[in-house]
Amino acid sequence: MRLTSSIITHEKQEICRISKQFSKNFQTREIIQGGRLLQILQNALIPALLAGISLYALCKGVDVFPTFLRGAAVGLKTAVQILPVMVGMLTVVFMLRASGAVDIAASVLAPALRILGIPKECTALTLLKPISGGGGLAMGSEIIRRCGPDSYAGRVAAVMLGASETSLYTISVYSGHLGLNRTRYAVFAALCGDLAAFTASAALVRIYFPYS
Repeated sequence: MRLTSSIITHEKQEICRISKQFSKNFQTREIIQGGRLLQILQNALIPALLAGISLYALCKGVDVFPTFLRGAAVGLKTAVQILPVMVGMLTVVFMLRASGAVDIAASVLAPALRILGIPKECTALTLLKPISGGGGLAMGSEIIRRCGPDSYAGRVAAVMLGASETSLYTISVYSGHLGLNRTRYAVFAALCGDLAAFTASAALVRIYFPYS
């Protein structure tokens, strides 16, 4: 009787193991297929968009190529006008990082940001990302490399990079191009938006990855 019960228990365990393995393989296959489909859509998106715009312009009787050349000329003129502002901002960002000012400010603000759930490893990222996209990306990569991609700080840094904007950089570039001396509430509103994005990033990581 005991032998029969042991055999039945062993068979149940084997069935459960096979079922879990099949489910895991099926999920892995679905993820791979979904990734391939997403890659195909990404590769086809830009050509489809360009073709759609060109066809729409032809249907409306717009001369596409001369219009494209005029737009390119205006874009090049705009790039030349904002180049001094971009050089100035990049110089400021490099000086802040090289002088250690970002690290000092991060150590001062870390206790306050910890109340919002932002880990101390990501404090410097919250200061650098609104100023420089490249600097923020480098800082985020360093956090992920140092803490690990599956750590709480690594996941928060990754979500922060995707959820926030280089607000101060953008405002300075467009204000310099338009000749604006007063931005009124633009800077304050942009920084509030970035703070909300950083806080939401930490909260969502805690919700979706509670054991990280």
